[in-house]
Amino acid sequence: MRRIALVHTVKSVYDTFEGQLREALGDGFGELKIHNLMDDFLANDPADTGVFSTTNKARLYNDIQAMEMTGAELIVVSCSTLSPTVEEIRPFIHTRIVTIDEAMAHKAVTSATRIGLLVTANSTKIPSQFKLASEAQKAGRAIEVETVHNEAAIQALKAGNREKHDQLVHEMAALLHEPELIVLAQASMAHLEQELAEACGVPVLSSPRLCIEQVKNILSGTQA
Repeated sequence: MRRIALVHTVKSVYDTFEGQLREALGDGFGELKIHNLMDDFLANDPADTGVFSTTNKARLYNDIQAMEMTGAELIVVSCSTLSPTVEEIRPFIHTRIVTIDEAMAHKAVTSATRIGLLVTANSTKIPSQFKLASEAQKAGRAIEVETVHNEAAIQALKAGNREKHDQLVHEMAALLHEPELIVLAQASMAHLEQELAEACGVPVLSSPRLCIEQVKNILSGTQA
């Protein structure tokens, strides 16, 4: 039996990611056990305070350590807000960790120079900008990132008003100034990927699909 552990902070991602992952992996990996951990505090608290505190870092470490104890061969952290702290935690965890945004950020910076970044959770704004800059540096690429964020969008989603959320995201995209490519910082925007691409006339990248491709490649041994 193969095991994967998932760490989430947003309910809509918690509800959908495992199903998307199982569909993509199919029956090619034998019996697969997937463990989920939901910790919305790690997204809500930094959104309220503007800081990912030392206490939050310790909390995330405990969450990841708990998932390592499941015996998983891979841990996926599905919240971009957590990505910078995951980099700090990696040396202390024996299990491989994949962050939701690493494949997306790499593809973005190697595909375009002018990137539009849409953010619905303020706690993700700086981590997402940092991730793009870091991946660009690794790839030896110069990029320009224009960020548009609106906290009201994710608040609408949390309140169960997906229609309002989607409307606000479309309005955010319309504010961008001629990007070559658009990056959706939150996995909770992934369902809008295709319609935003059609509306804006440029490629749009969301993290779940690319992360799942990365997980599949790691499990199959085609990605080191």
